[in-house]
Amino acid sequence: MKSSLFLFLCVAFQLPLARAADDVPAKSAEFPPELVEFAPYERNPVFTARGPGHWDERIRERGWILRERDQWRMWYTGYQPGGQMKLGLAVSPDGITWTRYSDGPIYDEQWVEDMMVAYREKTYYMFAEGLNDRAQLLTSPDGIHWTRDGSLEIRRADGSPLSEGPCGTPTAWFDDDRWWLMYERGDKAVWLASSPDMKIWTNVQDDPILSPGPNKYDNKMIAVNQLISYHGRYYIYYHGLGDTNGNWTTNIAVSTDMRNWKKYERNPLFPIEANKSSGIVVLDGNKIRLYTMHNQVQLHFPRQ
Repeated sequence: MKSSLFLFLCVAFQLPLARAADDVPAKSAEFPPELVEFAPYERNPVFTARGPGHWDERIRERGWILRERDQWRMWYTGYQPGGQMKLGLAVSPDGITWTRYSDGPIYDEQWVEDMMVAYREKTYYMFAEGLNDRAQLLTSPDGIHWTRDGSLEIRRADGSPLSEGPCGTPTAWFDDDRWWLMYERGDKAVWLASSPDMKIWTNVQDDPILSPGPNKYDNKMIAVNQLISYHGRYYIYYHGLGDTNGNWTTNIAVSTDMRNWKKYERNPLFPIEANKSSGIVVLDGNKIRLYTMHNQVQLHFPRQ
């Protein structure tokens, strides 16, 4: 595993530099408390939709937060019922008090939903859902002005075209001179693909790496929100839907190879009835915070 991965994760995901996945501490906890034990901020929510009469009357699904030096930035999807999903930006000095960057969206030329942002070599890369849940890539020199590069071309392991249909909640990162991508198809399961240049993505295997169930909190639908490398292991935060009265849940799983995943036995991380989903974690400089993003942004501090 090359050290560039850990530098990338530290910048893009704002987490501590991790040890190589093939150097897992034998006695370390698979699910350390700082990754799974959180308490809600007493003044939640920290960010909400603006309501009727605004382009961001509502907000939905995964947004993305980066802490960059003394400023925090949050990209989010705003929309009016029945209308196009548009990209918004909010800024904060502390990750708690947020101000919209502008009164309108920063990008509305194409449908943008359920996004994540990675920063590498002076470029911001946004992997997002486009219209009809098709994964797409946008790039920006500053995180404000975005250009759509197009839909992601994903192929089966043998190089043949992937069957038509949705490829949603794209989650990407860079490692060993390659880009890697997790995506879901109709929230039915999660697949892993890779690419040397982000032009053509090829499945590592055609079987899913993560599937719903068997427990009721995620036994119907599933999608990955974020991947991190921490203390020699990989972790994914994901949302699931099961026999839970329509409530989506925030969950975590662990792996040493990104292909075989073990779900946390105490999932979900929050009570099912809380309906907190699309969770991601951010390092605030000292500790890891967890934000749930749909349909309002709520902050959770570590219990330690």
